[in-house]
Amino acid sequence: MADNNRNKGEEASDLRVQENAFSNIDHVIAVISGKGGVGKSMITASLANAMALTGHSAGILDADVTGPSIPKMYGITQQAESDGNGIYPPTAENGVEIMSTNLLLKNEEEPVLWRGPIIANVVKQFYTDVVWGPLDYLLVDMPPGTGDVPLTVFQSLPVDGAVIVTSPQDLVRMIVTKAYKMAEMMNIPVLGLVENYSYMECPHCGEKISVFGESHIDEIAADLHIPVLGKVPIRPDFVKAADEGEFAGISNTYVEKAAEALLSLK
Repeated sequence: MADNNRNKGEEASDLRVQENAFSNIDHVIAVISGKGGVGKSMITASLANAMALTGHSAGILDADVTGPSIPKMYGITQQAESDGNGIYPPTAENGVEIMSTNLLLKNEEEPVLWRGPIIANVVKQFYTDVVWGPLDYLLVDMPPGTGDVPLTVFQSLPVDGAVIVTSPQDLVRMIVTKAYKMAEMMNIPVLGLVENYSYMECPHCGEKISVFGESHIDEIAADLHIPVLGKVPIRPDFVKAADEGEFAGISNTYVEKAAEALLSLK
């Protein structure tokens, strides 16, 4: 009797939701950051593009419900369609499938004025109600911080690993450590760190300029016993492609190690 009660308790404590019946997702990767403004969405899109370039099918679940940017980066303006099987994510020019709140709104410039529980449920529905089809990698572009949505994703989705995105600023050690500890508490393996805005290359002489200060990412990674998966410089051409909806054509070679980490998952 005691064993049966324990089994029931284990089932009740398992908050994971089921993927759509017409989806078959191999790996779910969370892309997280301890604070906003570090270019997390650009890294998410870069990793999705990298997967597509290696011949793997990839999708992006835009969990930043109140500040979605992924559709604009890929130039997707049409609304997602649906039928009795679920919601169908639009596909970018490079084959990356995308689901975002902007694709459900009649006007993408309308603000999303929802409270935390509603936002959390929408994120779960992006997994349960969206027909992703066969997908090798689903990248979840998380909102910054350690609030409702990251907690919901870690508890509800079968996340295989997390990539932490940061920038070389003074508070980075504390911010990265908070994100790392949240993943650790939720039993989500952290694959490594990607430092965005790491430096800028002078277009004339090639000198690396530390716009946001000297990087401490190697020290932090060593303290946390995780690898540095990339140091991405400030690239005006990447920004221009994102602003003009042409990010599908970007190959960000600075995240090659991060892409290798994804491809090494079993």
